[in-house]
Amino acid sequence: MPAQETLTVAVRVKPGASRDRVGGRFDGPHGPALVIAVHDPAVDGRATEAARRALAAALGIRPAAVSLRAGAASRDKLFLVDRPAWELSARLRRLRDGSAE
Repeated sequence: MPAQETLTVAVRVKPGASRDRVGGRFDGPHGPALVIAVHDPAVDGRATEAARRALAAALGIRPAAVSLRAGAASRDKLFLVDRPAWELSARLRRLRDGSAE
């Protein structure tokens, strides 16, 4: 199976959480989204940046491989993962749908 160039990940960000946490599902405007709670406030892009880094950490990839595609000023965001490994889709589903942990 050929590798995809990018993987689009729908995310629902919850800023101002007591701690960073990745996991859970939110049915948002981009379809089923992974919930990412971050400690950073929704000011000056801080929550978006924290969510980008938290997503990379949860998927076990470099933060540089994750970029924002849409939703800079929204809680509902689309992130792109560059050159995802085949197992990332399964890991993402487990985080979002809770079939592991």
